Amino acid sequence: MKSSIICLVLIMMLSCSTSKITSSWKQPNITTTDFKKIMVVAIINAEEMDLQKQIEKHLVGDIKAFGYNAVSSFEQFGPMAFKNMKEEEMLSKIKNSGADAVVTIVLLNKQKERYYRPEEIMQTPFANEYGKLNGYYNNIQNRVVSKGYYITSTSYFWESNFYDLFSNKLIFAAHTKSFEANSTNALAHGFGKIIVTNMYKKGVLKNKNSILSDTIE
Repeated sequence: MKSSIICLVLIMMLSCSTSKITSSWKQPNITTTDFKKIMVVAIINAEEMDLQKQIEKHLVGDIKAFGYNAVSSFEQFGPMAFKNMKEEEMLSKIKNSGADAVVTIVLLNKQKERYYRPEEIMQTPFANEYGKLNGYYNNIQNRVVSKGYYITSTSYFWESNFYDLFSNKLIFAAHTKSFEANSTNALAHGFGKIIVTNMYKKGVLKNKNSILSDTIE
């Protein structure tokens, strides 16, 4: 019964997502760790500062929901904190903040995709088909034929890595495709949910939040 509830919760989280995991990997033979502080670092072009802020904010919130202490590099250091820094300098700065793990999110590519949506025939049920003539006529009138048309949508391709700073090892990696959402907030929300759900399913994160224990563990 409890496993069924877990599946239901995960399905609900994924069904609302604007993102999907295209591939993911976990370091073999590792167990979940009680990280003291997980820092989220989104590496995105400066022109999309709001996207960086929202991606970090939502992923931090989703990690916190599992009972971990998580922080956004945007909130702690500002948007340009790691500009022109070498990797060693960046890691040193993160470690000095007290973090023992870091999730990096890189926007690998952003591209527009154009596809054709064929015409659809939408019709109402034939509830009145054998009733009065006016009821049948009104039902027929409600059938709508929509002509085909082209749609242009933006897709985002991400790489997410989870590093244990104590051992300096990569313990989780994922590639994700996000589809254009109604807002940056909605895109970031779907991305955060699907990444943390995948980490949980692979045993990278565990649920330490007793409030969620009845529905997740």
